[in-house]
Amino acid sequence: MIRHLVLFKLNEGVSRDDERVQAGVRAFEALKDEIPELTFWECAWNITDRPIAYDFAINSAVADTDALKRYLEHPAHQAAAGQWRAFATWVIADYEFPDPAGA
Repeated sequence: MIRHLVLFKLNEGVSRDDERVQAGVRAFEALKDEIPELTFWECAWNITDRPIAYDFAINSAVADTDALKRYLEHPAHQAAAGQWRAFATWVIADYEFPDPAGA
C-alpha cells in the first residue's frame, strides 16, 4: 500500500471563505467517489493555529505505484489540483506501508 499525504498552505491574503477555496475543497471531497484507485480518502481543514501549521490536508491510500500514477493522472485529480494552484502551495509525501487487511 502507498500512503499519499498532501499539506496545503493558502497564499497570503486568501481565506477559507474565499469561493475559489470552497470550490477547491468540494472538488477534493468529491475525489473519493470519482477515482477507483483510492482505497482510503480523507481531507479536512487544520484545527490548530500554529505558525508552522499548514491549512488543509489530504490523507489517502492506493494499492501500489501503478495505482498512484493512475490517481495522479486522473482527470478529476488534475482538475482539483489545478484549482488549488491559483491560491495555495503544498508539500507531499508518498510512502509504502503494510496492507492492514494483510493482502
